[in-house]
Amino acid sequence: MATTSTRVTPNQPAPAARSKGERRIVTPEGVPLTFQLAERGERAAAVLIDLVIMLVALGAVVLSFVFVSWQLGFSEIIIGVTLLLFFLIRTFYFVYFELRWQGATPGKRALGLRVIDRKGGYLRPDAVFARNILREVELFLPLTLLLAGPEQGSSAWVNLLTLGWLSVFILLPFFNKDRLRAGDVIAGTWVVSAPKTLLLSDVAAGAKAKQGPNQTAAPEFPFSRSQLEIYGIYELQTLEDVLRQKGPQTQETLREVTLRVQRKIGWTGEEKVDYRRFLEAFYAALRAHLESRLLFGERRENKHDRKGPPGSADGPGATGS
Repeated sequence: MATTSTRVTPNQPAPAARSKGERRIVTPEGVPLTFQLAERGERAAAVLIDLVIMLVALGAVVLSFVFVSWQLGFSEIIIGVTLLLFFLIRTFYFVYFELRWQGATPGKRALGLRVIDRKGGYLRPDAVFARNILREVELFLPLTLLLAGPEQGSSAWVNLLTLGWLSVFILLPFFNKDRLRAGDVIAGTWVVSAPKTLLLSDVAAGAKAKQGPNQTAAPEFPFSRSQLEIYGIYELQTLEDVLRQKGPQTQETLREVTLRVQRKIGWTGEEKVDYRRFLEAFYAALRAHLESRLLFGERRENKHDRKGPPGSADGPGATGS
């Protein structure tokens, strides 16, 4: 981790946390970040919100099929369609939103939570799939067994074993310091608090104006389109985390990140700049640029995603650290 006397490399361990729920990591780019683990109650509440949304969606679809079958007389397909839809919703709801919203679901967004990689890297699709497919074993399968009811004569034992199975997975976050459920252990993820701040909203709002086709706003720090094409959504999210940090090492972190960004984009402007102002300007310009690309259906997940438009910096030279 960057300090006043040492330089951080991705292979160096992060220093100890200052509070019980605080965790520090060093990203593959060498950027030290501090996160606050989500409280167990917050995670439970987020899951409940997501389950309610899933049930409402499923109920709406089922009612539609019931209405159609009542009109057309195809009532025998209702049970099969309901079971299929329930399987698809419970299997892909969490996967879809965590991939689309950078580690958040509607429930997590409502409570200011998101999933991150424990090593500080990009949240990979296989990790998202692994942590959520295990939810079938942790939650949905035992709940299905309890609701379906056991066979005659074995109800007490089956219910007891199923409740024990469910309890082990529900209580697992209470018996490890990182508050990990089984899916997090397998996928190598944390669920952290990601509160929104006025700072980043204000910074982003200032990036909407454009100065010509190849230059994005910031009168003090003008960035060209080719410079902004180098980074993607993951790097924007990492920069957002850097700007949120507070503490004695914040200035050194801002300096290190500023120098890395300037080297990466080939900055030729003023060398001695206010680090925070430079990064805020770059964050605003990059966010505005990525949002404009989304309007045209172009989504760039990170700097290794080479789906940039013609003439962009998405070449071999744009993928290094």
